[in-house]
Amino acid sequence: MSQPLVLVTGGSGFVGTHTLLALLQPSSSYRLRSTLRSVTRADEVRKQLVSGGASESAAAGVEFVAADLLKDDGWDDAVKDCTYVHHVASPFPAAAPKHEDELVRPAREGTLRVLRAAKRAGTVKRVVVTSSVAAVAYGHDDLGRDFTEEDWSDDKDPKIAAYPKSKTLAERAAWEFVEKEGEGMELAVVNPVGIYGPVLGKDYATSIELVYRLMNGSIPGLPQLQLGLVDVRDVADLHVRCMTDPKAKGQRFIAVAEKFVWSVDIAKILKDKLGERAKRVPTWVVPNFLVRLLGVFDPTVRMITPELGKSKNASNEKAKRELGWKPRSNEECIVATAESLEKLGMVKK
Repeated sequence: MSQPLVLVTGGSGFVGTHTLLALLQPSSSYRLRSTLRSVTRADEVRKQLVSGGASESAAAGVEFVAADLLKDDGWDDAVKDCTYVHHVASPFPAAAPKHEDELVRPAREGTLRVLRAAKRAGTVKRVVVTSSVAAVAYGHDDLGRDFTEEDWSDDKDPKIAAYPKSKTLAERAAWEFVEKEGEGMELAVVNPVGIYGPVLGKDYATSIELVYRLMNGSIPGLPQLQLGLVDVRDVADLHVRCMTDPKAKGQRFIAVAEKFVWSVDIAKILKDKLGERAKRVPTWVVPNFLVRLLGVFDPTVRMITPELGKSKNASNEKAKRELGWKPRSNEECIVATAESLEKLGMVKK
């Protein structure tokens, strides 16, 4: 029997590259294909895979196909003969978009484009979609509890930001498509919180920007912001578990390492574990009114202002119980993030 062919969309992205790495483990037996908006980046991705621990021969065996979430071209070629599809690619901006459609459209249309192509292929058994806890825990007033996979963000809330709205609408569209048109094709969804961990190249999750700025002293203080953390290696591992475990069929799984922490706790982890190397990391908590004032002028800051001072948590019990998932600690994923940025020369000496 030939090895199953697996597609990972957005192979140059932070989660995409690590998902490829998880599928390239010596114990795995998959043929791999990935989409890129331009295949000119194929060699760059292969080098990142090698730097992440893959052998050169394994990295060389990954096939790349050009495909864009906003265009039909390339998707039939991408899913041809595939048994499994990981739809990872989706926009996550560093700053608030001028119009929500800049995020909603590619997220929703891109997800449906991948699912339709997978269905047309006729060989795809299961699709695993990277959604987000942004599709779970936003637009709620009852924040004093652990959010679970039973919760959905309220995309009708007029105060909901563009990113959580885009993830909610995209995930709902995926479930609706599979239910009405999937004809037996299975779906599983991973809902990560802020993704940290080893950075392999220039394409990293927007959440990494916080550690990057802290290590370089480019922000004077920390917003009163509570964050969920998860290591990118554990997100990739959960993807692979969702791909093959029968219990994952038709299920969502929140990917969070431990309890949410305040941003100042991240700074304290860096200072405690890295010592002098974290000398530029501030620990001053900026008053909320001042952050909101800065948000008037800085679109990056504006993205976080709706969440200032809000305390929330999400549960990882389902993934641990059903799939045997064992995530790294908050501390480990934050330290790994900083050390990888140092290794890449992105931290000031």
